[in-house]
Amino acid sequence: MMKVTHYNILRVVLLCITIFNLHQSSYAQELDARVTINHSQIENTRTEVFDALQTKLTEFLNNQKWTEIPFRENEKIQCNFNITVNTYNQEENSFECSLLMNCSRPVYGSSYNTISYAVNDADFTFVFTEFDQLEYQDNQIDNNLIALLAYYAYMIIGMDLDTMAPMGGTDYFHMAEDVATAGENLGFPGWKAFGDSGNRFGLLNDYMDGAMEGMREFNYIYHRMGLDRMSEAPDSARAAIVNALDLLQEANRAKSMTKVAQLFTEYKRDELVNIFTKKATKEEKEKAYEVLFSIDASQSNTWEKIKN
Repeated sequence: MMKVTHYNILRVVLLCITIFNLHQSSYAQELDARVTINHSQIENTRTEVFDALQTKLTEFLNNQKWTEIPFRENEKIQCNFNITVNTYNQEENSFECSLLMNCSRPVYGSSYNTISYAVNDADFTFVFTEFDQLEYQDNQIDNNLIALLAYYAYMIIGMDLDTMAPMGGTDYFHMAEDVATAGENLGFPGWKAFGDSGNRFGLLNDYMDGAMEGMREFNYIYHRMGLDRMSEAPDSARAAIVNALDLLQEANRAKSMTKVAQLFTEYKRDELVNIFTKKATKEEKEKAYEVLFSIDASQSNTWEKIKN
């Protein structure tokens, strides 16, 4: 029998630590975010502050652990934050920006990535200096830039999980709600509850409304039963999407003032056209056109391509 010594105990402890670290290193944070700052509209200002903003936003989004879910490196959610600086007050360190954000996930059995969420936020406003340290504490949000980033991080994760499992993102939408509530108290635009159905609170509130459960169910079917099966069984995958369009239309009718369904058709526009202009039947084309036109008639020229 091996004699137990301090040396042997130390070896066991070190071995356990090594195994734990190797296990942990196989997992990663949830986001693979790329941030770009367009400050071409701002003249006669040192560019260092914009460079620092881009670097610190990228690090903050990618280094923060947002969930308890063990994401692997190749499972990170790809996302782009394209921020345009409209005005910058150097004395007050204040930025008035617009944000174009999109995130995507891979489609199984293909090299194609599909957009899982995209939004245009015209009220991306905050205060920042190049020496600021961005730190997130979910129970104490007193910085609007951190609130904005945390809100979108949770929205990205929630929308990604909704495409993977029925109502899969619910927990993270609740976290986004908590951030939005904290953000409303900071006095910056875009957070006001019931102020604008297209602002951050309004879109999330509508998406989580019970009347919109069909929209969330459609989101799951569209991705998992449709796109993810398109390479192996294109006809049945397309049929699943066509049948699920009823859920999308019913949800849109249930909350006729919401912009959620319309937002979906905007960032899925080209993808939807591609699905139904290849091998879809005449009946599938007609139904897709009817539903999509009823949701967003302003895109009629796009939807017309489906019938060709």
